[in-house]
Amino acid sequence: QVQLVESGGGLVQPGGSLRLSCAASGSVFSIDAMRWYRQVPDNERELVAVVTSGGSANYADSVKGRFTISRDNALNTVDLQMNSLKPDDTAVYYCNADVRLKSGPFHYNYWGQGTQVTVSS
Repeated sequence: QVQLVESGGGLVQPGGSLRLSCAASGSVFSIDAMRWYRQVPDNERELVAVVTSGGSANYADSVKGRFTISRDNALNTVDLQMNSLKPDDTAVYYCNADVRLKSGPFHYNYWGQGTQVTVSS
């Protein structure tokens, strides 16, 4: 009923920048929190950043001052601007959202398919 599709991953040199985007489509009535997670093999998925529908954002300590999360409520999109990238930022990045469907009053949690970010020289 709802799809989250990420884009913007790729290979970048240390110190470089990338911008990830995620678009929600389908039976979306509204979206509460939108998040970016990341995961490396054999590790748990880590919350990177979260933004509320009102625009309040919070970040993992490891990315504060380097990453910026933003959203467009009209377009149902969330972006993650990543600057000063480090090799430790290499991971698969996942979009996550709490979506209220057109069919009812409850919110459901959805995940995107993930996009690879590799920081390497």
